[in-house]
Amino acid sequence: MKKLIIALIFGFSSILSAQNSVSGTVIDSQNQPMPGVSVYAPELHKGTTTDANGKYEFNNLPNGSLRLSFAFVGYATQNKTIVKLSKENTLDITLEESILEMDEVIVSTPFNKLQSQNVMKVEHESIKTLQQKGTSTLIEGLATIPGVSQISTGTSIGKPVIRGLSGNRVLVYSQGVRIENQQFGDEHGLGLNDAGIESVEVIKGPASLLYGSDALGGVLYFNPEKFADANTFKANFSQKYFTNTQGSNSSIGLKTSTDNWKFLARGSYNTHSDYKIADGDRVTNSRYNETDFKTGIGYSNSSFSSVLRYNYNKLDIGIPEDGIAEQSSSKDTQFPRQGIFNHLLSLNNVIFFENSKLDVDLGYISNDRSEFEDSNEASLHMKLNTFNYNAKYHLPKLGNFETIFGVQGMHQTNKNSGEEYLIPDATTNDFGVFGTANYEWNSNVLQAGLRFDNRNITSIAHGEEGEEGYFQALDKSFDSFNASLGYKTNLAESLTLRANVATGFRAPNLAELTSNGVHEGTNRYEIGNADLKTEQNVQTDINLEYKNSHFEFFVNGFYNHVNNYIYTSPTGEVLDDNDVFAYVQDNAKLYGGEVGLHFHPHPLDWLHFETSFETVTGKKDNNDYLPLIPANNWNNTLRTEFNIKNWLSEGFASLNVSSTFSQDNVSGFETASKGYTLVNLGFGGTVKLGKHAFDVNLNGNNLFDKKYIAHLSRLKTDGIPNIGRNIVLGVNFNL
Repeated sequence: MKKLIIALIFGFSSILSAQNSVSGTVIDSQNQPMPGVSVYAPELHKGTTTDANGKYEFNNLPNGSLRLSFAFVGYATQNKTIVKLSKENTLDITLEESILEMDEVIVSTPFNKLQSQNVMKVEHESIKTLQQKGTSTLIEGLATIPGVSQISTGTSIGKPVIRGLSGNRVLVYSQGVRIENQQFGDEHGLGLNDAGIESVEVIKGPASLLYGSDALGGVLYFNPEKFADANTFKANFSQKYFTNTQGSNSSIGLKTSTDNWKFLARGSYNTHSDYKIADGDRVTNSRYNETDFKTGIGYSNSSFSSVLRYNYNKLDIGIPEDGIAEQSSSKDTQFPRQGIFNHLLSLNNVIFFENSKLDVDLGYISNDRSEFEDSNEASLHMKLNTFNYNAKYHLPKLGNFETIFGVQGMHQTNKNSGEEYLIPDATTNDFGVFGTANYEWNSNVLQAGLRFDNRNITSIAHGEEGEEGYFQALDKSFDSFNASLGYKTNLAESLTLRANVATGFRAPNLAELTSNGVHEGTNRYEIGNADLKTEQNVQTDINLEYKNSHFEFFVNGFYNHVNNYIYTSPTGEVLDDNDVFAYVQDNAKLYGGEVGLHFHPHPLDWLHFETSFETVTGKKDNNDYLPLIPANNWNNTLRTEFNIKNWLSEGFASLNVSSTFSQDNVSGFETASKGYTLVNLGFGGTVKLGKHAFDVNLNGNNLFDKKYIAHLSRLKTDGIPNIGRNIVLGVNFNL
């Protein structure tokens, strides 16, 4: 397969050629030319900006179709597709003013449609928008999206939860590559930094048709930072300060492009002391330090586009086992602590034929994780190396009918070199093949797909039988067929209905199959089950949206039935002074949804009110509740937008009130959690000083210093509250 892909990449590029161009003018509704409009060709990773006369031009374009995106602040984004390029093409655009959110192209779904054309409801958020909320980590920002929560360990480790499903049931993609950073452990984070990430897309439902095993609960898809416009050079520096942790986040980046070549690089450093709770005490050893570096190089011509990206992430994380003990503002982690090194290398290639294209993603991830209990000699040391491939062939479009066939796979090895073994040495191989089709007529879209997957897991025996840490050898194979069917229609001019039904699956992970020892994160003795079956689910989603120029309203509802849901259950035994829990299976169901509105009253163009409510309930077949289900949440934001003379543009001020309800629907070994309300303030904009400009954000989170414990906090069992008041100041300079 590797040889075939390489041959396709380099062989076809030598025989294909085209010298097509497209140009045009962008005007507003008053027929005035619009300078400074961003024009972007996503498949070519190529962009430009309209000149003083509103004109733009792209040269050396491939045959076939071309999609262009036209974006300008305060105007509705236009996305246009030229179905078949000729030698010279003209595309003039009129942009309309718009106060509400832009219509984005969704990358995580197979046909890369606009959200308004998409069969699946996908949440899209720019990282800049999430950062304006003053959150200190990437996962903390994601948890502000309706339907998304986090399992947290202080402020340093956060794991995403989508509609009550977490861990291996949620798949994470970055740079077009699936992230495999030991997701089975609650105390193991994702190892992703928000610097150098453009946006995130959230699929809230099974996406196994697109991504295979582990996408049973949903997908987080991170889009990397775009390259600079052609023939430009850009550099920027950003700095954030966090009062609660005396933390600092610094990032510097540069990028440049020619007509064909593109390059970017970004380095970041993040450091935090122990976080303070509401009474002023610090949670001992909750400090952490993070170094992140991202770089990319791309080349595109009339035959193909190729982008190579690399991400290095180093984490030094303290584990707060002693609760509130020694008080310190030091940023040097103490024992116990984690040391993590992540390397992510990705190569994306798009080869253009006359009326079709081949899209190939290759990825390599190296995750080196160490845990230090009381010395600098690692007690646990795991190396997880993963090679991924994903090839999709887009057949020629037949009228309104589009089709994609693809293959995906993964080769993964896990090796231990420390004294402690959390999982055995093992090798995992995935292979999947799928096809999906999209048919669009008038305002209707019908999309369907079918997929087959195989996962094979082999592990090496370790330890002595009957002793803690003993793992028997495994050789297990799991197969699954999955299908999806979706329909989208406009019930009225501004009213959209989406209905989807999809199956998903997840093969049991190594911890569930092989565990035999004390799990430090849960303080219990866990025993795996080598006879576990594949989790298989069917989820039905309904989405209703109403949108006009001053009002948006949405309702999302879902019902998710999971066969062979895997969870831990107490056996009644005690080993090593810990209660024994065994991995078992039962059918389960999860249901709930999200509802929200965005109101922008006319003529108060500067005022926005947004509100959303989210709920999920998870039960086993016997009606007992599932563990780790987030509490209901009601989120309200009042936001104003303004300009102040000639020195502040794109200004905003926001008041956010987030009410989390009590969670009394808990599993047998969980405890109920009280509700709480947090108040957050935000202010920012672009400050202009002569010819220079910089962005500034000032946020006050948990402004009234509320003392609370989130239901999904891993520190809850020790009675340790979440973070107290935190004032965040951020500035961003374009150099």
